[in-house]
Amino acid sequence: MSTPRSTRHRPRHPRSRLWALAAAVVAVVMVGAAGCSVLGGEGGEPSSTPAVAASHDRTDERGGTLKALSLGPVLSWDPQRIAARDDAAFAGRTFLRTLTAYQPSTDVRNQSRLVGDLATDTGTPNKELTSWSFTLREGIAWEDGSKVTCEDVKYGISRTFATTEITGGATDALAVLAVPKKPDGTSVYGGPYAKVAAKDPGVAAFDKAVSCSGPTITFLLAAPVSDFNEMVTQAAFAPVKQSADQGADGIFAVFSNGPYKLAAPWRASTGGSWVRNPHWKATTDEVRGAFPDRIDYQEGIETQTVAQQIMADGDNAREAVALGSAPPAIQQHILTVDALRERSVQAGTGLVDYLVPNLKSPMFAKVEARQALAVATNREAYVTALGGGSTALPTPSVIPAALPAAHDDNPLEPGRRGDAGRAKVLLGKAGLTIPVPIKVAYRSSPVADKAMASLVAGWTEAGFAPELVPFKDDYFTSITQPSAGTAYDVFWSNWAPAWASASTILPALFDSSINLTPAGPGRDYGYFADPEVNQEIVRINGIADRAEREKAWTSLDVRLQTTGAYIGLAERRALYIAGSDVRNLSANEVIGGVVEFADIAVRR
Repeated sequence: MSTPRSTRHRPRHPRSRLWALAAAVVAVVMVGAAGCSVLGGEGGEPSSTPAVAASHDRTDERGGTLKALSLGPVLSWDPQRIAARDDAAFAGRTFLRTLTAYQPSTDVRNQSRLVGDLATDTGTPNKELTSWSFTLREGIAWEDGSKVTCEDVKYGISRTFATTEITGGATDALAVLAVPKKPDGTSVYGGPYAKVAAKDPGVAAFDKAVSCSGPTITFLLAAPVSDFNEMVTQAAFAPVKQSADQGADGIFAVFSNGPYKLAAPWRASTGGSWVRNPHWKATTDEVRGAFPDRIDYQEGIETQTVAQQIMADGDNAREAVALGSAPPAIQQHILTVDALRERSVQAGTGLVDYLVPNLKSPMFAKVEARQALAVATNREAYVTALGGGSTALPTPSVIPAALPAAHDDNPLEPGRRGDAGRAKVLLGKAGLTIPVPIKVAYRSSPVADKAMASLVAGWTEAGFAPELVPFKDDYFTSITQPSAGTAYDVFWSNWAPAWASASTILPALFDSSINLTPAGPGRDYGYFADPEVNQEIVRINGIADRAEREKAWTSLDVRLQTTGAYIGLAERRALYIAGSDVRNLSANEVIGGVVEFADIAVRR
């Protein structure tokens, strides 16, 4: 299901790159329901299906109608308004193309492979990484047959600056492009709808920052951005044809440059049908197979009802796929019945639950105390309370498993179940008197209450005296108030990357220079402040080579874990089921662990 996304951010300087924009894709609710644990013993693997349902015969046969069933609701199909990761993933495989894209793959390890999409390649930066150029492919057309041009890409990006008309989507362009800001922090450029003088300085500034020369578009950036070519995989950087733009009224307007177009206007709360765009050419597209002739997208159906209908595999369900994860109580049945397991696929969503000790608290002023909490944390109990290994996997890191920077290092070596004895020793080294009272704030729900309660025993045995403080409403707003910094000792949170790089995780959460202000901690809820870490973030962002850069993020993450800056808990998982006539079922973990529509097919 779609989950709320926060888009609040307070950029302080050009280096920010809108790190906290990943909040536009982070789910800020704790999701889950009761279910049986399928975790094995210490270090064991869950009994579940992989991110690719290999038991289904793969095919490249075209034709047929695929039914996509969802609770929804889709909030927008406007490229610059799309925020939910599942909506962005569907749009990006059906009607919306971006300069670059992540390649679908049957091998999860290769899903982060970046390729040119609208562009011929993954872009060319200058030596300083302050300028990026992309050349558009020949032969890409809109659904009316007109050519997709550099000016269309530029116009689409310009709409992000119309912050009163176009709202809800990613706003990275506002942060990274070399368009000056006013004293109040807003851009001097107001977007394409603003009434301005012929030589308005804002328009001139945008035209300089985003320029076209034939099929080549060039971006001038306010500061070096080493992974800008990954940033532009987002829908907010997609082209929009000006003559087809409906502005503020175009929430569900679709003008396609991908393999599908809407057969009729989208019906909010009901859905719509996607049919072939006759002007899309497979020869111009190395990302999408576009095998079905038609995709009937139905929303407004309860997730449990969808799962039960598809499990029954009746006449109306054999060509259907669930877009929402099956409820945990149903997951166990799917995973234990061979005929159902073969029609299902499971993947990590990239959404990681974690804890942050509050460094303003006298209880966690010393690193040994923070390490003690980390060592005493029973991740396996936490996952069991969430519903077991089909709903989440224990992880000590905030970097999801599918990202290039993911790693297996656990520098404090507490194991999945924690080590209360060693944690107590660390508390002694911190000079604290046992029991150590701590107040732990978290967002409450029936499952969250169980999951957080599961941690209490390990913490208590280690010498802490934990008090859980549940918040029913406005959790993230509450913990970013300055008063929270003196009221609580530990905060629960979760996070997901905006694209396949740890650059959208570690700086957003732990760079104090872009988070900590008199107004509050931003996304650095634990008030972690280390000038050396901030400097390392700047250094890593200047590394041009992707592999070297992600390796450096890995090293920084290990450093953060070692100092107790945070405590990873679990990466959430999703389980999707399809009818018996659906082929090539897979889930792409890099784009949110959602159903992969690039090469899904139906048996005719």
